[in-house]
Amino acid sequence: MKKKNYGTRAAALILAGVMLMTGCGGQGKSDSAPSDSGGMAVTEDEAAAEEDGGSYDSVAEAPAAEDSYAECDVAPAEEGNYDSAVENKIVGENSYLESCYDEWEPGNYDNNEEYSEWEEQGFTSVMKAPLSTFAADVDTASYSNLRRLINSGYTLDEIPQGAVRIEEMLNYFSYDYNDPEGKEPFGVTTQISSCPWNDDAELLMIGLKTQDIDYSHAPASNLVFLLDVSGSMYSDDKLPLLQESFGLLTKNLTKKDRVSIVTYAGEDQIVLEGARGNETKKIIKALDSLEAGGGTYGSKGIETAYALAEENYIEGGNNRIILATDGDLNIGLTSEEELEELITEKKESGIFLSVLGFGTGNIKDNKMETLADKGNGNYAYIDCLREANKVLVEEMSATLLTICKDVKFQVEFNPAVVESYRLLGYENRALAKEDFDDDTKDAGEIGAGHSVTALYEIVLKQPVSDLSKEDVEDLKYSREYKEEMCGLPLYSANGEEWLTISIRYKKPAEEESSLLEYPVGYESYTNAPTDDYVFAAAVAEFGLLASHSEYPEDASVKHVEKALKSIDLSDEYKEEFLELVREMR
Repeated sequence: MKKKNYGTRAAALILAGVMLMTGCGGQGKSDSAPSDSGGMAVTEDEAAAEEDGGSYDSVAEAPAAEDSYAECDVAPAEEGNYDSAVENKIVGENSYLESCYDEWEPGNYDNNEEYSEWEEQGFTSVMKAPLSTFAADVDTASYSNLRRLINSGYTLDEIPQGAVRIEEMLNYFSYDYNDPEGKEPFGVTTQISSCPWNDDAELLMIGLKTQDIDYSHAPASNLVFLLDVSGSMYSDDKLPLLQESFGLLTKNLTKKDRVSIVTYAGEDQIVLEGARGNETKKIIKALDSLEAGGGTYGSKGIETAYALAEENYIEGGNNRIILATDGDLNIGLTSEEELEELITEKKESGIFLSVLGFGTGNIKDNKMETLADKGNGNYAYIDCLREANKVLVEEMSATLLTICKDVKFQVEFNPAVVESYRLLGYENRALAKEDFDDDTKDAGEIGAGHSVTALYEIVLKQPVSDLSKEDVEDLKYSREYKEEMCGLPLYSANGEEWLTISIRYKKPAEEESSLLEYPVGYESYTNAPTDDYVFAAAVAEFGLLASHSEYPEDASVKHVEKALKSIDLSDEYKEEFLELVREMR
Protein backbone atom coordinates (compact mmCIF):
# COMPACT_ATOMS: atom_id res chain seq x y z
CA MET A 1 0.00 0.00 0.00
CA LYS A 2 1.47 3.36 -1.03
CA LYS A 3 2.29 5.80 1.75
CA LYS A 4 0.99 9.32 1.21
CA ASN A 5 2.88 12.20 2.79
CA TYR A 6 1.25 15.48 3.77
CA GLY A 7 4.13 17.80 4.69
CA THR A 8 3.20 20.76 2.48
CA ARG A 9 -0.39 19.94 1.81
CA ALA A 10 -1.42 23.57 2.31
CA ALA A 11 0.57 24.77 -0.71
CA ALA A 12 -0.51 21.83 -2.81
CA LEU A 13 -4.17 22.44 -2.09
CA ILE A 14 -3.93 26.12 -3.00
CA LEU A 15 -2.33 25.32 -6.37
CA ALA A 16 -4.36 22.25 -7.22
CA GLY A 17 -7.62 22.75 -5.31
CA VAL A 18 -9.71 22.81 -8.48
CA MET A 19 -8.51 19.30 -9.23
CA LEU A 20 -9.86 17.88 -5.99
CA MET A 21 -12.65 15.46 -6.64
CA THR A 22 -14.35 16.71 -3.51
CA GLY A 23 -14.64 20.26 -4.80
CA CYS A 24 -13.89 21.57 -1.28
CA GLY A 25 -13.53 25.33 -1.20
CA GLY A 26 -11.87 27.51 1.38
CA GLN A 27 -14.51 28.96 3.63
CA GLY A 28 -13.52 32.20 5.23
CA LYS A 29 -10.62 32.89 2.84
CA SER A 30 -10.72 36.19 0.96
CA ASP A 31 -9.27 36.90 -2.47
CA SER A 32 -6.65 39.12 -0.86
CA ALA A 33 -3.42 37.92 0.74
CA PRO A 34 -3.80 36.02 4.02
CA SER A 35 -3.96 38.26 7.06
CA ASP A 36 -1.64 38.18 10.05
CA SER A 37 -4.20 39.81 12.31
CA GLY A 38 -5.64 36.60 13.73
CA GLY A 39 -9.14 36.98 12.26
CA MET A 40 -11.72 39.69 11.70
CA ALA A 41 -13.65 40.99 14.69
CA VAL A 42 -17.39 41.56 14.60
CA THR A 43 -17.98 45.32 14.52
CA GLU A 44 -19.98 47.20 17.14
CA ASP A 45 -22.67 48.08 14.57
CA GLU A 46 -23.05 44.44 13.57
CA ALA A 47 -23.14 43.33 17.18
CA ALA A 48 -25.77 45.95 18.02
CA ALA A 49 -27.99 44.57 15.28
CA GLU A 50 -27.84 41.06 16.69
CA GLU A 51 -30.82 40.92 19.05
CA ASP A 52 -32.72 37.79 20.06
CA GLY A 53 -34.92 38.09 17.00
CA GLY A 54 -31.86 37.99 14.79
CA SER A 55 -30.64 34.63 16.05
CA TYR A 56 -30.69 31.79 13.55
CA ASP A 57 -32.84 28.78 14.20
CA SER A 58 -30.29 26.64 12.41
CA VAL A 59 -26.75 26.91 11.19
CA ALA A 60 -27.93 26.19 7.66
CA GLU A 61 -29.45 29.68 7.55
CA ALA A 62 -26.13 31.35 8.31
CA PRO A 63 -24.45 33.14 5.38
CA ALA A 64 -21.59 31.22 3.77
CA ALA A 65 -18.84 32.23 1.39
CA GLU A 66 -19.32 31.44 -2.28
CA ASP A 67 -16.81 28.62 -2.19
CA SER A 68 -17.82 27.52 1.30
CA TYR A 69 -16.61 24.26 2.73
CA ALA A 70 -20.24 23.74 3.73
CA GLU A 71 -21.03 23.23 0.03
CA CYS A 72 -18.48 20.49 -0.42
CA ASP A 73 -20.32 17.64 -2.16
CA VAL A 74 -23.40 18.19 -0.04
CA ALA A 75 -26.89 18.23 -1.42
CA PRO A 76 -28.50 21.65 -0.75
CA ALA A 77 -30.46 21.61 2.46
CA GLU A 78 -34.10 22.47 2.44
CA GLU A 79 -34.77 25.71 4.27
CA GLY A 80 -34.43 25.10 7.99
CA ASN A 81 -33.53 21.45 7.44
CA TYR A 82 -30.04 21.59 8.92
CA ASP A 83 -30.01 18.01 10.17
CA SER A 84 -30.52 16.52 6.71
CA ALA A 85 -27.65 18.59 5.36
CA VAL A 86 -25.35 17.39 8.10
CA GLU A 87 -26.39 13.80 7.49
CA ASN A 88 -25.54 14.13 3.81
CA LYS A 89 -22.26 15.81 4.66
CA ILE A 90 -20.96 13.34 7.22
CA VAL A 91 -22.28 10.01 6.04
CA GLY A 92 -23.06 10.58 2.39
CA GLU A 93 -21.44 8.81 -0.52
CA ASN A 94 -19.00 11.69 -1.02
CA SER A 95 -18.12 12.22 2.63
CA TYR A 96 -15.09 14.33 3.55
CA LEU A 97 -13.41 11.28 5.09
CA GLU A 98 -13.68 9.16 1.94
CA SER A 99 -12.87 11.80 -0.64
CA CYS A 100 -10.01 13.60 1.11
CA TYR A 101 -8.14 10.43 2.04
CA ASP A 102 -9.05 7.94 -0.64
CA GLU A 103 -8.89 10.15 -3.74
CA TRP A 104 -6.32 12.88 -3.08
CA GLU A 105 -2.75 12.09 -4.11
CA PRO A 106 -0.54 14.89 -2.76
CA GLY A 107 2.78 13.52 -3.94
CA ASN A 108 6.04 13.20 -2.04
CA TYR A 109 6.25 15.97 0.53
CA ASP A 110 8.05 16.25 3.83
CA ASN A 111 6.18 15.03 6.89
CA ASN A 112 6.82 17.24 9.91
CA GLU A 113 4.39 15.65 12.36
CA GLU A 114 5.62 15.26 15.94
CA TYR A 115 4.71 12.63 18.53
CA SER A 116 5.84 12.06 22.10
CA GLU A 117 8.29 9.29 22.87
CA TRP A 118 7.44 6.84 25.63
CA GLU A 119 8.78 3.55 26.87
CA GLU A 120 6.53 0.52 26.71
CA GLN A 121 6.29 -1.43 29.96
CA GLY A 122 6.83 -5.19 30.02
CA PHE A 123 5.60 -7.63 32.65
CA THR A 124 6.11 -6.65 36.30
CA SER A 125 6.56 -9.14 39.14
CA VAL A 126 3.79 -8.84 41.74
CA MET A 127 6.22 -9.84 44.48
CA LYS A 128 8.47 -6.89 43.59
CA ALA A 129 5.79 -4.31 42.73
CA PRO A 130 2.21 -5.28 43.64
CA LEU A 131 0.85 -1.77 42.91
CA SER A 132 0.06 -0.38 39.45
CA THR A 133 -0.83 3.34 39.51
CA PHE A 134 -1.93 5.59 36.65
CA ALA A 135 -4.12 8.59 35.81
CA ALA A 136 -7.44 8.14 34.05
CA ASP A 137 -7.51 9.17 30.39
CA VAL A 138 -10.49 9.82 28.13
CA ASP A 139 -8.59 11.32 25.19
CA THR A 140 -9.49 9.83 21.82
CA ALA A 141 -7.13 11.66 19.45
CA SER A 142 -4.81 8.72 18.85
CA TYR A 143 -7.53 6.57 17.32
CA SER A 144 -8.94 9.14 14.89
CA ASN A 145 -5.39 10.09 13.91
CA LEU A 146 -4.59 6.42 13.28
CA ARG A 147 -7.73 6.19 11.15
CA ARG A 148 -6.51 9.19 9.16
CA LEU A 149 -3.11 7.58 8.62
CA ILE A 150 -4.60 4.26 7.49
CA ASN A 151 -7.05 5.97 5.15
CA SER A 152 -4.15 8.00 3.77
CA GLY A 153 -2.36 4.84 2.70
CA TYR A 154 0.00 4.04 5.58
CA THR A 155 0.73 0.41 6.36
CA LEU A 156 1.03 -0.70 9.97
CA ASP A 157 4.82 -0.74 9.63
CA GLU A 158 4.76 2.89 8.48
CA ILE A 159 2.71 4.28 11.39
CA PRO A 160 4.98 6.85 13.13
CA GLN A 161 6.49 5.80 16.44
CA GLY A 162 4.49 7.30 19.29
CA ALA A 163 1.40 8.02 17.18
CA VAL A 164 -0.59 5.14 18.69
CA ARG A 165 -1.68 5.19 22.32
CA ILE A 166 -3.63 2.04 23.11
CA GLU A 167 -5.67 3.62 25.91
CA GLU A 168 -6.99 6.28 23.51
CA MET A 169 -7.97 3.61 21.01
CA LEU A 170 -9.88 1.77 23.73
CA ASN A 171 -11.57 4.90 25.05
CA TYR A 172 -12.72 6.07 21.63
CA PHE A 173 -15.57 3.56 21.74
CA SER A 174 -18.61 3.23 23.99
CA TYR A 175 -19.29 0.13 26.09
CA ASP A 176 -22.25 -1.23 28.01
CA TYR A 177 -20.64 -0.89 31.43
CA ASN A 178 -22.46 -0.78 34.77
CA ASP A 179 -24.12 2.54 35.60
CA PRO A 180 -23.24 4.39 38.81
CA GLU A 181 -25.10 3.29 41.94
CA GLY A 182 -26.19 5.49 44.81
CA LYS A 183 -24.05 8.60 45.21
CA GLU A 184 -21.00 7.13 43.52
CA PRO A 185 -20.00 9.13 40.41
CA PHE A 186 -19.28 6.08 38.27
CA GLY A 187 -20.07 2.43 37.86
CA VAL A 188 -17.31 -0.19 37.64
CA THR A 189 -17.30 -3.31 35.48
CA THR A 190 -14.64 -6.04 35.64
CA GLN A 191 -14.16 -9.16 33.58
CA ILE A 192 -11.34 -11.69 33.24
CA SER A 193 -10.85 -14.32 30.57
CA SER A 194 -8.05 -15.87 28.55
CA CYS A 195 -5.80 -13.43 26.68
CA PRO A 196 -6.47 -13.75 22.92
CA TRP A 197 -2.86 -13.18 21.84
CA ASN A 198 -0.93 -14.67 24.78
CA ASP A 199 -1.58 -18.28 25.80
CA ASP A 200 0.43 -17.80 28.98
CA ALA A 201 -1.73 -14.97 30.32
CA GLU A 202 -5.27 -13.97 31.21
CA LEU A 203 -6.73 -10.60 30.27
CA LEU A 204 -8.34 -8.35 32.89
CA MET A 205 -10.75 -5.65 31.70
CA ILE A 206 -11.63 -2.74 34.02
CA GLY A 207 -14.43 -0.48 32.82
CA LEU A 208 -15.47 2.81 34.42
CA LYS A 209 -18.58 4.73 33.35
CA THR A 210 -20.07 8.05 34.48
CA GLN A 211 -23.73 8.98 34.30
CA ASP A 212 -24.76 10.65 31.07
CA ILE A 213 -26.35 14.09 31.38
CA ASP A 214 -28.71 15.75 28.91
CA TYR A 215 -26.91 18.98 28.01
CA SER A 216 -30.19 20.91 28.22
CA HIS A 217 -30.23 20.08 31.95
CA ALA A 218 -26.56 20.89 32.49
CA PRO A 219 -25.19 24.00 34.23
CA ALA A 220 -24.61 27.09 32.08
CA SER A 221 -21.40 27.08 30.04
CA ASN A 222 -18.89 29.88 29.63
CA LEU A 223 -17.01 28.81 26.51
CA VAL A 224 -14.04 30.48 24.87
CA PHE A 225 -13.17 29.21 21.39
CA LEU A 226 -9.41 29.68 21.06
CA LEU A 227 -8.74 29.27 17.34
CA ASP A 228 -5.43 28.97 15.52
CA VAL A 229 -5.62 31.04 12.32
CA SER A 230 -1.91 31.05 11.53
CA GLY A 231 -0.51 30.31 8.10
CA SER A 232 -0.15 26.61 8.89
CA MET A 233 -3.96 26.40 9.13
CA TYR A 234 -4.39 27.45 5.49
CA SER A 235 -5.73 24.20 4.01
CA ASP A 236 -9.13 22.57 3.65
CA ASP A 237 -8.66 20.04 6.46
CA LYS A 238 -7.74 22.79 8.92
CA LEU A 239 -9.42 26.21 9.14
CA PRO A 240 -12.45 25.43 6.90
CA LEU A 241 -13.06 22.15 8.73
CA LEU A 242 -12.55 23.97 12.05
CA GLN A 243 -15.20 26.54 11.10
CA GLU A 244 -17.71 23.87 10.16
CA SER A 245 -16.94 21.87 13.33
CA PHE A 246 -17.61 24.79 15.66
CA GLY A 247 -20.74 25.52 13.68
CA LEU A 248 -22.03 22.09 14.68
CA LEU A 249 -21.34 22.85 18.33
CA THR A 250 -22.91 26.30 18.12
CA LYS A 251 -26.22 24.87 16.90
CA ASN A 252 -26.63 22.98 20.18
CA LEU A 253 -25.85 25.79 22.60
CA THR A 254 -28.61 27.51 24.57
CA LYS A 255 -29.52 30.97 25.85
CA LYS A 256 -27.92 30.27 29.24
CA ASP A 257 -24.51 29.68 27.62
CA ARG A 258 -21.93 32.36 26.79
CA VAL A 259 -19.49 32.19 23.87
CA SER A 260 -16.33 34.19 23.20
CA ILE A 261 -13.85 33.74 20.36
CA VAL A 262 -10.12 34.46 20.54
CA THR A 263 -7.83 33.91 17.56
CA TYR A 264 -4.08 33.85 17.32
CA ALA A 265 -1.59 34.05 14.49
CA GLY A 266 1.30 36.53 14.61
CA GLU A 267 -0.74 38.21 17.33
CA ASP A 268 -3.90 37.43 19.26
CA GLN A 269 -7.30 39.05 18.83
CA ILE A 270 -10.69 38.94 20.55
CA VAL A 271 -13.18 38.35 17.75
CA LEU A 272 -16.31 37.87 19.87
CA GLU A 273 -17.00 38.38 23.57
CA GLY A 274 -19.79 37.01 25.72
CA ALA A 275 -22.39 36.23 23.04
CA ARG A 276 -25.43 34.28 24.21
CA GLY A 277 -25.41 30.66 23.15
CA ASN A 278 -28.60 31.06 21.12
CA GLU A 279 -27.18 34.00 19.12
CA THR A 280 -26.24 31.56 16.41
CA LYS A 281 -26.09 34.18 13.66
CA LYS A 282 -23.56 36.30 15.53
CA ILE A 283 -21.33 33.32 16.39
CA ILE A 284 -21.43 31.87 12.88
CA LYS A 285 -20.67 35.26 11.36
CA ALA A 286 -17.62 35.59 13.59
CA LEU A 287 -16.45 32.11 12.59
CA ASP A 288 -16.97 32.84 8.89
CA SER A 289 -14.88 36.01 9.15
CA LEU A 290 -11.70 34.12 10.01
CA GLU A 291 -8.73 34.05 7.65
CA ALA A 292 -5.48 32.11 7.91
CA GLY A 293 -2.03 33.68 7.73
CA GLY A 294 1.03 34.65 9.75
CA GLY A 295 3.03 33.12 12.57
CA THR A 296 1.76 31.13 15.55
CA TYR A 297 1.86 33.02 18.84
CA GLY A 298 -0.11 30.33 20.66
CA SER A 299 1.03 31.10 24.20
CA LYS A 300 -0.22 34.71 23.91
CA GLY A 301 -3.57 33.45 22.63
CA ILE A 302 -3.80 31.07 25.60
CA GLU A 303 -3.19 33.90 28.07
CA THR A 304 -5.84 36.07 26.42
CA ALA A 305 -8.35 33.21 26.35
CA TYR A 306 -7.90 32.52 30.06
CA ALA A 307 -8.26 36.22 30.88
CA LEU A 308 -11.49 36.38 28.87
CA ALA A 309 -12.81 33.20 30.46
CA GLU A 310 -12.14 34.68 33.91
CA GLU A 311 -14.00 37.89 32.99
CA ASN A 312 -17.08 35.89 32.00
CA TYR A 313 -16.69 33.25 34.74
CA ILE A 314 -19.93 31.53 35.79
CA GLU A 315 -19.99 30.37 39.41
CA GLY A 316 -21.12 26.75 39.52
CA GLY A 317 -21.05 26.63 35.73
CA ASN A 318 -18.90 24.97 33.12
CA ASN A 319 -16.01 27.32 32.37
CA ARG A 320 -13.95 25.96 29.50
CA ILE A 321 -11.56 26.97 26.74
CA ILE A 322 -11.68 24.89 23.56
CA LEU A 323 -8.41 25.22 21.67
CA ALA A 324 -8.48 24.25 17.98
CA THR A 325 -5.08 23.97 16.30
CA ASP A 326 -2.59 21.80 14.44
CA GLY A 327 -0.27 22.39 17.41
CA ASP A 328 2.41 24.12 15.36
CA LEU A 329 3.52 26.96 17.69
CA ASN A 330 6.54 29.01 16.59
CA ILE A 331 6.35 32.30 18.52
CA GLY A 332 6.56 32.83 22.29
CA LEU A 333 6.44 29.71 24.46
CA THR A 334 6.78 26.78 22.08
CA SER A 335 8.33 23.76 23.82
CA GLU A 336 6.33 21.08 25.64
CA GLU A 337 8.00 22.06 28.92
CA GLU A 338 7.16 25.77 28.56
CA LEU A 339 3.56 25.04 27.57
CA GLU A 340 3.15 22.60 30.46
CA GLU A 341 4.34 25.23 32.94
CA LEU A 342 2.00 27.85 31.47
CA ILE A 343 -1.09 25.62 31.54
CA THR A 344 -0.32 24.19 34.98
CA GLU A 345 -0.42 27.74 36.34
CA LYS A 346 -3.55 28.75 34.42
CA LYS A 347 -5.66 25.73 35.37
CA GLU A 348 -5.70 26.90 39.00
CA SER A 349 -8.32 29.43 37.88
CA GLY A 350 -10.91 26.65 37.73
CA ILE A 351 -11.13 26.91 33.93
CA PHE A 352 -10.78 23.70 31.95
CA LEU A 353 -8.90 23.45 28.65
CA SER A 354 -9.89 21.00 25.92
CA VAL A 355 -7.94 20.62 22.68
CA LEU A 356 -9.14 19.71 19.18
CA GLY A 357 -6.42 18.82 16.70
CA PHE A 358 -6.76 19.44 12.96
CA GLY A 359 -4.80 18.77 9.80
CA THR A 360 -2.07 16.62 8.33
CA GLY A 361 1.60 16.89 7.56
CA ASN A 362 2.71 19.13 10.41
CA ILE A 363 0.44 18.30 13.37
CA LYS A 364 2.19 18.51 16.72
CA ASP A 365 0.42 15.74 18.62
CA ASN A 366 2.93 15.93 21.47
CA LYS A 367 2.13 19.58 22.26
CA MET A 368 -1.63 19.20 21.93
CA GLU A 369 -1.69 16.20 24.26
CA THR A 370 0.40 18.09 26.83
CA LEU A 371 -1.92 21.11 26.74
CA ALA A 372 -5.05 19.00 27.27
CA ASP A 373 -3.55 16.78 29.97
CA LYS A 374 -2.19 19.70 32.01
CA GLY A 375 -5.24 21.88 31.37
CA ASN A 376 -7.71 19.46 32.98
CA GLY A 377 -9.38 18.75 29.65
CA ASN A 378 -9.66 16.16 26.93
CA TYR A 379 -7.92 15.88 23.55
CA ALA A 380 -9.63 14.80 20.34
CA TYR A 381 -8.39 14.82 16.75
CA ILE A 382 -10.85 15.97 14.06
CA ASP A 383 -10.06 14.34 10.74
CA CYS A 384 -13.48 14.92 9.16
CA LEU A 385 -16.84 16.55 9.80
CA ARG A 386 -18.24 13.20 10.87
CA GLU A 387 -15.71 13.09 13.72
CA ALA A 388 -16.59 16.68 14.66
CA ASN A 389 -20.23 15.62 14.90
CA LYS A 390 -19.25 12.72 17.19
CA VAL A 391 -17.12 14.82 19.53
CA LEU A 392 -19.11 18.07 19.61
CA VAL A 393 -22.70 16.89 19.11
CA GLU A 394 -23.17 13.20 19.93
CA GLU A 395 -20.77 13.37 22.90
CA MET A 396 -21.35 17.03 23.71
CA SER A 397 -21.94 16.50 27.44
CA ALA A 398 -18.89 14.24 27.77
CA THR A 399 -16.73 16.78 25.92
CA LEU A 400 -17.91 19.88 27.78
CA LEU A 401 -19.01 18.75 31.26
CA THR A 402 -16.44 17.43 33.74
CA ILE A 403 -17.91 15.08 36.36
CA CYS A 404 -14.70 14.16 38.17
CA LYS A 405 -11.19 15.59 38.03
CA ASP A 406 -7.80 14.21 39.05
CA VAL A 407 -9.06 10.64 38.69
CA LYS A 408 -6.40 8.07 39.62
CA PHE A 409 -6.37 4.29 39.47
CA GLN A 410 -4.31 2.03 41.71
CA VAL A 411 -4.53 -1.73 41.26
CA GLU A 412 -3.09 -3.93 43.99
CA PHE A 413 -2.46 -7.53 42.89
CA ASN A 414 -2.55 -10.47 45.28
CA PRO A 415 0.81 -12.29 45.02
CA ALA A 416 -0.85 -15.50 46.12
CA VAL A 417 -2.85 -15.51 42.88
CA VAL A 418 -1.12 -13.27 40.32
CA GLU A 419 2.52 -13.77 39.46
CA SER A 420 3.01 -10.83 37.07
CA TYR A 421 1.03 -8.20 35.17
CA ARG A 422 1.29 -5.74 32.29
CA LEU A 423 -0.90 -2.66 31.77
CA LEU A 424 -1.72 -2.05 28.10
CA GLY A 425 -1.20 1.62 27.27
CA TYR A 426 -1.23 4.51 29.75
CA GLU A 427 2.58 4.69 29.57
CA ASN A 428 2.53 8.50 29.61
CA ARG A 429 -0.13 8.51 32.35
CA ALA A 430 1.85 6.40 34.82
CA LEU A 431 2.15 7.66 38.39
CA ALA A 432 4.43 6.76 41.27
CA LYS A 433 2.63 4.70 43.92
CA GLU A 434 2.90 7.53 46.47
CA ASP A 435 1.19 9.92 44.01
CA PHE A 436 -2.08 8.08 44.49
CA ASP A 437 -2.71 9.56 47.93
CA ASP A 438 -1.20 12.95 47.09
CA ASP A 439 -4.02 15.34 46.21
CA THR A 440 -1.58 17.88 44.79
CA LYS A 441 -0.65 15.52 41.94
CA ASP A 442 -2.46 16.13 38.67
CA ALA A 443 -4.36 13.25 37.08
CA GLY A 444 -7.16 12.74 34.54
CA GLU A 445 -10.63 14.22 34.06
CA ILE A 446 -13.82 12.35 33.16
CA GLY A 447 -16.85 13.94 31.52
CA ALA A 448 -20.56 13.14 31.69
CA GLY A 449 -21.27 9.82 30.00
CA HIS A 450 -17.60 9.04 29.49
CA SER A 451 -16.24 5.54 29.89
CA VAL A 452 -12.66 4.57 30.74
CA THR A 453 -11.25 1.16 29.83
CA ALA A 454 -8.03 -0.39 31.14
CA LEU A 455 -6.69 -3.81 30.18
CA TYR A 456 -4.07 -5.87 32.00
CA GLU A 457 -2.34 -9.00 30.85
CA ILE A 458 -1.92 -11.07 34.03
CA VAL A 459 0.01 -14.29 34.57
CA LEU A 460 -1.49 -16.50 37.27
CA LYS A 461 0.26 -18.85 39.64
CA GLN A 462 -0.03 -22.62 39.18
CA PRO A 463 -2.98 -22.92 36.78
CA VAL A 464 -5.45 -25.70 37.50
CA SER A 465 -5.21 -26.80 33.87
CA ASP A 466 -1.88 -28.38 34.83
CA LEU A 467 -3.71 -30.56 37.36
CA SER A 468 -6.35 -33.25 37.10
CA LYS A 469 -9.50 -33.16 39.22
CA GLU A 470 -7.95 -35.92 41.32
CA ASP A 471 -5.16 -33.52 42.24
CA VAL A 472 -7.62 -31.07 43.78
CA GLU A 473 -8.16 -31.81 47.45
CA ASP A 474 -11.76 -32.29 48.47
CA LEU A 475 -11.79 -29.45 50.96
CA LYS A 476 -14.43 -27.04 52.18
CA TYR A 477 -13.81 -24.27 49.63
CA SER A 478 -12.68 -26.33 46.65
CA ARG A 479 -15.40 -29.00 46.73
CA GLU A 480 -18.19 -27.06 44.99
CA TYR A 481 -15.90 -25.69 42.26
CA LYS A 482 -14.20 -28.98 41.40
CA GLU A 483 -16.23 -29.55 38.23
CA GLU A 484 -16.00 -25.97 36.85
CA MET A 485 -12.55 -24.64 37.63
CA CYS A 486 -11.62 -24.77 33.91
CA GLY A 487 -8.12 -23.39 33.94
CA LEU A 488 -8.50 -21.17 36.98
CA PRO A 489 -5.95 -21.16 39.78
CA LEU A 490 -6.65 -23.22 42.88
CA TYR A 491 -6.53 -20.08 44.98
CA SER A 492 -9.65 -18.59 43.36
CA ALA A 493 -11.82 -21.48 44.45
CA ASN A 494 -11.75 -20.58 48.12
CA GLY A 495 -12.82 -16.96 47.63
CA GLU A 496 -9.33 -15.51 47.54
CA GLU A 497 -9.25 -12.01 46.04
CA TRP A 498 -7.13 -11.63 42.93
CA LEU A 499 -6.73 -7.87 43.15
CA THR A 500 -8.27 -4.65 44.45
CA ILE A 501 -9.05 -1.63 42.28
CA SER A 502 -8.78 1.68 44.15
CA ILE A 503 -9.99 4.93 42.57
CA ARG A 504 -9.40 8.45 43.81
CA TYR A 505 -11.31 11.41 42.38
CA LYS A 506 -12.29 14.99 43.11
CA LYS A 507 -15.51 16.77 42.33
CA PRO A 508 -14.87 19.66 39.87
CA ALA A 509 -15.00 22.41 42.52
CA GLU A 510 -13.17 20.49 45.26
CA GLU A 511 -9.49 19.99 46.08
CA GLU A 512 -9.79 16.99 48.42
CA SER A 513 -10.18 13.56 46.87
CA SER A 514 -12.54 10.72 47.73
CA LEU A 515 -11.61 7.03 47.65
CA LEU A 516 -13.51 4.05 46.25
CA GLU A 517 -12.33 0.42 46.40
CA TYR A 518 -13.48 -2.61 44.44
CA PRO A 519 -12.11 -6.12 45.22
CA VAL A 520 -11.99 -8.53 42.27
CA GLY A 521 -11.86 -12.30 42.47
CA TYR A 522 -13.05 -15.56 40.94
CA GLU A 523 -16.52 -14.16 40.23
CA SER A 524 -15.12 -11.93 37.47
CA TYR A 525 -13.64 -14.83 35.50
CA THR A 526 -15.58 -16.24 32.55
CA ASN A 527 -15.01 -18.59 29.66
CA ALA A 528 -17.74 -16.79 27.69
CA PRO A 529 -16.71 -13.13 27.65
CA THR A 530 -19.13 -10.39 26.63
CA ASP A 531 -19.06 -8.68 23.24
CA ASP A 532 -17.64 -5.58 24.93
CA TYR A 533 -14.74 -7.62 26.29
CA VAL A 534 -14.03 -9.27 22.94
CA PHE A 535 -14.17 -5.91 21.15
CA ALA A 536 -11.89 -4.14 23.64
CA ALA A 537 -9.41 -7.03 23.43
CA ALA A 538 -9.45 -6.80 19.61
CA VAL A 539 -8.79 -3.05 19.73
CA ALA A 540 -5.86 -3.59 22.10
CA GLU A 541 -4.45 -6.39 19.95
CA PHE A 542 -4.59 -4.14 16.88
CA GLY A 543 -3.00 -1.39 18.97
CA LEU A 544 -0.08 -3.68 19.81
CA LEU A 545 0.59 -4.08 16.10
CA ALA A 546 0.07 -0.43 15.17
CA SER A 547 2.24 0.83 18.05
CA HIS A 548 5.09 -1.53 17.14
CA SER A 549 4.90 -3.22 20.54
CA GLU A 550 7.86 -5.23 21.77
CA TYR A 551 5.40 -7.70 23.33
CA PRO A 552 2.96 -8.69 20.57
CA GLU A 553 3.19 -12.43 21.27
CA ASP A 554 0.77 -14.03 18.76
CA ALA A 555 -1.13 -10.84 17.83
CA SER A 556 -2.17 -10.63 14.18
CA VAL A 557 -4.53 -8.63 11.97
CA LYS A 558 -6.16 -11.87 10.86
CA HIS A 559 -6.91 -12.81 14.46
CA VAL A 560 -8.33 -9.34 15.21
CA GLU A 561 -10.64 -9.53 12.20
CA LYS A 562 -11.84 -12.99 13.23
CA ALA A 563 -12.64 -11.78 16.74
CA LEU A 564 -14.58 -8.77 15.46
CA LYS A 565 -16.63 -10.90 13.07
CA SER A 566 -17.64 -13.18 15.95
CA ILE A 567 -19.55 -10.47 17.84
CA ASP A 568 -22.35 -7.99 17.31
CA LEU A 569 -20.79 -4.65 16.37
CA SER A 570 -23.45 -2.46 17.88
CA ASP A 571 -22.65 0.92 16.31
CA GLU A 572 -21.22 2.54 13.20
CA TYR A 573 -17.87 3.38 14.81
CA LYS A 574 -17.19 -0.23 15.76
CA GLU A 575 -18.18 -1.32 12.27
CA GLU A 576 -15.78 1.27 10.87
CA PHE A 577 -12.99 -0.19 13.02
CA LEU A 578 -13.56 -3.58 11.39
CA GLU A 579 -13.18 -1.93 7.99
CA LEU A 580 -9.88 -0.36 9.05
CA VAL A 581 -8.65 -3.76 10.21
CA ARG A 582 -9.58 -5.26 6.84
CA GLU A 583 -7.58 -2.51 5.12
CA MET A 584 -4.47 -3.82 6.90
CA ARG A 585 -4.80 -7.46 5.82
